[in-house]
Amino acid sequence: MTFRILLVEDDRTLRTALRDALTGEAHEVVVAADGHEARAALRGGVFDLVILDVMLPGPSGLELLRELRQRDTRTPVLLLTARGDESDKVLGLDLGADDYVPKPFSLRELLARVKALLRRVERPQAAAVRQFLLGDARVDLDAFQLVRAGTVHALSPKEAAMLALLRQELGKAVSRARFLTEVWGGDQFVGDRTIDTHVLNLRQKLEADPKQPRFLLTVHGVGYRLVAEA
Repeated sequence: MTFRILLVEDDRTLRTALRDALTGEAHEVVVAADGHEARAALRGGVFDLVILDVMLPGPSGLELLRELRQRDTRTPVLLLTARGDESDKVLGLDLGADDYVPKPFSLRELLARVKALLRRVERPQAAAVRQFLLGDARVDLDAFQLVRAGTVHALSPKEAAMLALLRQELGKAVSRARFLTEVWGGDQFVGDRTIDTHVLNLRQKLEADPKQPRFLLTVHGVGYRLVAEA
């Protein structure tokens, strides 16, 4: 099974070796070279595992772990720590890390730890998320409603289906063609304007300022994508 892994490591040689080893196991690997790149990746995408170096330029690995656990308690995190630095290990585990590997380590050991963590993962595709938060909005797809700032907004079946698809592909662009196929069933009488109108309606319900959306973003020439945090 292929999993999506975020690898955060500032040492280029080690980062390349780890990326090659993980892709050799048929995983999809997104790399970040510092804390700022890692923060952007974590806010814009969904991962099955995060491999996180503690010592990073910019926000440290422990800072990023703290931020991640404030909004996501389930994604496994494997810390890469300096050998003998007991404080980083203890603090990392206290902040919600699932495991750690002290440097230097063998690729064989790291891959074994990765496999052990991934065996515990329930992938989003296997269990579709039907209730979730976006900023101050709470979305309940089964109830066909979105609650923001104390106001309950009804979602039409098409709007709920669009949000379900966007949430499934969180952080990734969803093309208008895919909306037409998966939400409208390939209806030949539905075009791009219908999709755009539904997105405008969703933004009115979801965004504090629909003209400057933070969560439901346009991908020019492609379609739209949903991000968990601006």
